[in-house]
Amino acid sequence: MKRQIIIFFLIIAGLFTFGHSAQAAGQNVTVLLDWFINPDHAPLYVALEKGFFNEKGLEVEFIAPSNPNDPPKLVAAKQADLAVSYQNQHHLHVDQGLPLVRIATLIATPLNSLVVLKDGPIKSLSDLKGRVIGYSVGGFETLFVQIMLAQAGLAMKDVKLVNVNFSLAPSLLSGKVHAVIGAFRNFELNQMALKNRPGRAFYVEEHGIPAYDELILICHADRVSDPVLGRFVDALERGVQYLINHPEQSWALFIRGRSQLDDELNRRAWSDTLPRFAMRPGALDHKRYQRFAEFLMNRGMIGQIPPLSNYAVEIVR
Repeated sequence: MKRQIIIFFLIIAGLFTFGHSAQAAGQNVTVLLDWFINPDHAPLYVALEKGFFNEKGLEVEFIAPSNPNDPPKLVAAKQADLAVSYQNQHHLHVDQGLPLVRIATLIATPLNSLVVLKDGPIKSLSDLKGRVIGYSVGGFETLFVQIMLAQAGLAMKDVKLVNVNFSLAPSLLSGKVHAVIGAFRNFELNQMALKNRPGRAFYVEEHGIPAYDELILICHADRVSDPVLGRFVDALERGVQYLINHPEQSWALFIRGRSQLDDELNRRAWSDTLPRFAMRPGALDHKRYQRFAEFLMNRGMIGQIPPLSNYAVEIVR
């Protein structure tokens, strides 16, 4: 009997040691970014550099995609654990049948805007009549233009739309177009200012488009109950809190080992993005998501509205 008790305690001790070693080694988590590394991703990199992920037993790797359309598809195919995506696109992906769920928010306000030259002839949206508007991606951007024009009593036939790919600010500065939609207020406006050609922004949420989360984190629907995700969100929250409390120290962490990010454009974007980060990244505004889904369905962008728990959750941890 005594021998059995000793063996039992040896087994328990062995399991404890194994579990502790596994956590110390860290569980690998692959996160696909939405685009190249930029200040929009600051909370992720601060959490990484401060060791908050490691403290949760996670070895996190961030990967910038060669094609920004790929990350959600790769997560849906279980080729990556998480991806940075956009709330508006997330509704479409779910409507298309991709098994994706939002688990956290990075940027809690829209960044999208319609931008014109500040010293140009367009002072209000009504001045867009007869003008050329550049866009990068059809669908949402053209829908936003339609709604914003309607706020000024205009229709799509009153303007000309031109696909400028992702050359938004250059197309505007060169005179190829009179306005651009899809310009991020924390980047294109700073990019134009650095060229001594300041811009004027018309913010989408002030002209008929419901507020939404710009950047979110998504996982495969099968992973929602995985405790790893709760630990990831906890570390991310510590990252954003440290970032807001210590912006200068966080900037140094962000560019450490990434000298290509240390330029004036990123410095300005850093300051403009700080107030837009979600301080409680795991929290979910149910009403906001439902409102935006209804907006999309009423505009014919999605065919139906699934239960919110099917595509957006607060991770239980």
